Amino acid sequence: MRRQQAVAAWILALPFVALFLLFTAGPVLASLGMSFTDMRSTDVRGPLGVEFVGLQNYADLIGDPLFRKVTVNTLLYLLLGVPLTMAVALAVAVALNRITRLRGFFRVGYYLPVVTSIVAVSVVWKFLLRDRGGLLNVMLDWVGINGPGYLDSTTWALPSLVAMSVWRNFGTLMVVFLAGLQTVPREIIEAAEADGASAWGRFRYITLPMLRPTLLFGAVITSIGYLQFFEEAFVMTKGGPLDSTKSVTFFAYEQFGYGNYAYASAAAYLLFLAIVVLTFVQFRWLRDKD
Repeated sequence: MRRQQAVAAWILALPFVALFLLFTAGPVLASLGMSFTDMRSTDVRGPLGVEFVGLQNYADLIGDPLFRKVTVNTLLYLLLGVPLTMAVALAVAVALNRITRLRGFFRVGYYLPVVTSIVAVSVVWKFLLRDRGGLLNVMLDWVGINGPGYLDSTTWALPSLVAMSVWRNFGTLMVVFLAGLQTVPREIIEAAEADGASAWGRFRYITLPMLRPTLLFGAVITSIGYLQFFEEAFVMTKGGPLDSTKSVTFFAYEQFGYGNYAYASAAAYLLFLAIVVLTFVQFRWLRDKD
């Protein structure tokens, strides 16, 4: 009977397994193998002429000044965006957890940017941040401040993308953190309050430690998203000015467009390695110590 059930299960799962191997696992493994070759777009018609080059593509990437620059851009985007997104989301979640009326209304409102097309959001923010006629600079002009060209400045372009991304993405973590806050036993909070603990003390020593798994989940998913940022820079700045907003993903996209398939694959797998390492560090740091 168990054998029959196993056979029936595999028969039912076979279409998914076949599609997964054909369209997901197959291309992933092929791109990994491609990263160790010198394959270019001109080799598509004659793949037998592709040569194995080992780790040469990875060595070339490490020595590529542009790749180093986009790596720094990606790290800055990560280091600025993730803490800000988590801080804003946690603050909003704490505020919403204290109210009962209109909580659903605010929760939906804060979450709307998440389900809005990233391209549409980027286009709107591009107009908001324009040097001339942008809403932000118009408002600053009302108080006598001459605002800069945010997306045209090597100093302000990346922070502007971070600000837009924080605004768009904190809604997801807000919902997650709000759910985590509602699992904190009210009895413990009330007992600490009766013992004279301040609001900050209750939050720091009771709420935050009990939110550790939720914070870990939020940090991991947010970091993975920020390491792969692409659409924001592609729509708002085209990677400029002077490559100041170009990311590793943007770099891989451009190399693929140039026909450097192997080079682009190597860049993508270095990014994948960075995601794995960062996730491992976050699990080691934020996991439950008990």
